[in-house]
Amino acid sequence: MEWLQPVIDFGGMLYDVVMHLDRHLVELVSNYHSWVYLILFAIIFAETGLVITPFLPGDSLLFAVGALAAVDTSGTLHAGTAFALLAAAAILGNTVNYSVGAAIGPRAFSGNVRFLKVEYLRRTEQFFDQHGGKTIILSRFVPIIRTCAPFVAGIGHMRYTRFQLHNCIGGIAWVALFIFGGYLFGNIPLVRNNFGVVTLLIIAVSLVPVVITFARRTPQP
Repeated sequence: MEWLQPVIDFGGMLYDVVMHLDRHLVELVSNYHSWVYLILFAIIFAETGLVITPFLPGDSLLFAVGALAAVDTSGTLHAGTAFALLAAAAILGNTVNYSVGAAIGPRAFSGNVRFLKVEYLRRTEQFFDQHGGKTIILSRFVPIIRTCAPFVAGIGHMRYTRFQLHNCIGGIAWVALFIFGGYLFGNIPLVRNNFGVVTLLIIAVSLVPVVITFARRTPQP
């Protein structure tokens, strides 16, 4: 069972980050000062741009950034600057994710992999022709889905200009909602004193659309 230990350790670390995200963010600002923007940029870029890192904090991190910016007396963290940089990170992340999907899509569906049929690719292309715009925007607000959606859009050959339009709209709206939401509400005593619980609630609410969609598609006995 020794092979489980790294998984357990990673789970414990992830739990600690989620439950004490506000404290960790304060430590980052204290230790790295203005370099914290680069760290935050990298996290948001990776969460949206790399299919292998959907577990990184997105919504909750942005909310914590806004909350800390409202009370940061050091003058290091500014909500407006954070919004501009992290919106750019979100848009760039989706762009890279889309590009990777577009690059490997034709190879993946070339017929060499048995379960990846051209028929599936055609269905994906049809879906993004019909619903691609709203999917790219709405997926921003759903963990895991926001990491996968641009990748699948690339595989499905969604028109690049259309993708970028909705990518920008979704990225700006997502970052603005959580950063300025945190700035306005993150330091209300009830929220500030229960930040770990609030973080879990943000994650839970974000996952509601996934649960509802799955429930609707599950055959009833």
